[in-house]
Amino acid sequence: MATATVAPPHIHIATDLYSARVDLEGYVSGVSAGSFVDKQTGAQDLGFGLDIVDFLLEPGPDNERYEPHRYHAGDPYHGNLPKRYVELPQICTQAKKLEYEVIEGEGFVAVRQWFRWTEATASRTPGSLWEQWLVFPDGKRYFYACDTVTSVNAVDDLILRIDLPGHLKHQNGDTFDRIYLSYHGEIPASEFVADFPPDARFLYQRGRQPMPDRMIRAYRTKRGPWLAGMTLCPEIVYEAWCHQRSYVCFIQEIGGVSVKAGDSFGAAYVLGWFDSIEEMHEVYDQHRGLRAVRAEAHGYELVRRSARGFEGATPECYTR
Repeated sequence: MATATVAPPHIHIATDLYSARVDLEGYVSGVSAGSFVDKQTGAQDLGFGLDIVDFLLEPGPDNERYEPHRYHAGDPYHGNLPKRYVELPQICTQAKKLEYEVIEGEGFVAVRQWFRWTEATASRTPGSLWEQWLVFPDGKRYFYACDTVTSVNAVDDLILRIDLPGHLKHQNGDTFDRIYLSYHGEIPASEFVADFPPDARFLYQRGRQPMPDRMIRAYRTKRGPWLAGMTLCPEIVYEAWCHQRSYVCFIQEIGGVSVKAGDSFGAAYVLGWFDSIEEMHEVYDQHRGLRAVRAEAHGYELVRRSARGFEGATPECYTR
């Protein structure tokens, strides 16, 4: 039976097939680094955590209107992908503490976390709300996650940056043997020995490459199973990086949508352990179109795309 042990600043999660931890203070958001353990194989996540959340951005070069919060582009860490900060701070490293709610139901545990950004650029108002649901069910080697932003500003192209599935620590490929990107294919670990910027290789940009049928990013551990992060509506992904910067950096940006004050957008994911790419595809197809996750004591709900407006697969359908 799925259980949650709340011992602030940690929440310890156990299901029949894995264990995990959510940290409420320090380095926060998502599932904590090294805590997601597959009971079948003993494999664990290899980075800084899963579904880790940063800040709000918009595309375009910044200028003096964005002082003192200038975004660094044109370097090996960020590449030539100019962005501007909209609201800060970076949640994972600087929020320091998150509000939370824990729900224990029959056969699942859910954790909701939230934060309001406290700084804004270009004469905007701070205070946009980020909310995250994590739902851990029995009987599955994966969990559900959902990130939602409700903006207090009108922004032409609002972006949320996250790490999905999560960054990958290694030394010359010693912890993994390959990476799978559904929009590229399988990539051997040897491609990630030398550092390279995000726009050099393996970069996905909505509108510049064909939209993949599935948005899956995964790595295979030396213990055998794959750890995958699946964004279940591919059209909400604005950019996705997979580059080497002393670790494999799995940045994913969602949104790139026009919002008015009070509008929301978000994405839902499956994150977990899989024995093969074929199994990932099967699970993805079972959950295709999932756009949100939420829970109450009597159960959890997987919210799918409405029938209206999705034939063109435009990200505007996520705002409400």
